Amino acid sequence: MALVHDLDDVVIRSIPVSAMNNNVYLITSKKTGIQVLIDAADDVEAIERMLTESIEDSLEPTRLALIATTHRHPDHIRALAELAERTDALIGAGEVDADAIEEATGASVDVRFEHGDVARFEGFDLTAVHLRGHTPGSIAYVYDDPSGVSHIFSGDSLFPGGVGNTDRDPARFASLIDDVEERLFDVYPDESHVHPGHGDATTLGEERPNLGEWRERGW
Repeated sequence: MALVHDLDDVVIRSIPVSAMNNNVYLITSKKTGIQVLIDAADDVEAIERMLTESIEDSLEPTRLALIATTHRHPDHIRALAELAERTDALIGAGEVDADAIEEATGASVDVRFEHGDVARFEGFDLTAVHLRGHTPGSIAYVYDDPSGVSHIFSGDSLFPGGVGNTDRDPARFASLIDDVEERLFDVYPDESHVHPGHGDATTLGEERPNLGEWRERGW
């Protein structure tokens, strides 16, 4: 059963897939049925079951408009090409990771996001936040709930307990921790939900007291 956040304007579902416990997220507009799926990581059949379940989330027929990919690593894109073909959804990804995603999947990236781009759909918007370090082109997608708190889909850039893996590279770590602090913690309130690429969710407020410790330890 997909985990559900039933908000005023959208419903957010998520399921874990694969041995790596990748999270796949689905945002559905209640009024229009327009949908965005974040990270077609694996198991296209499980994703399609979630899409079928989501029919009940809208007053209108649902339609997957975009598959938004957080970054280029293989465990986040295994179902990307097949799902795009089955649904006719567009594919979106960070500009810097897009070529690698195309090479790995054989699918075309239709929308290449830069930092601060806003993807506007009938019923909701998503803001692209470029977080450099885990990969050069990692993107977090943010849904700002007009009547509630922000929901940050952080990929592998931010987790409960730390930022994403930078392979002990000091320059990559510095880039990632700087971006996470300046582009997430300095912008969004503590109540903002963080939905990572693997494992459990958290909030910015839960993680904020640990930023100094993360910097000191270097990972």
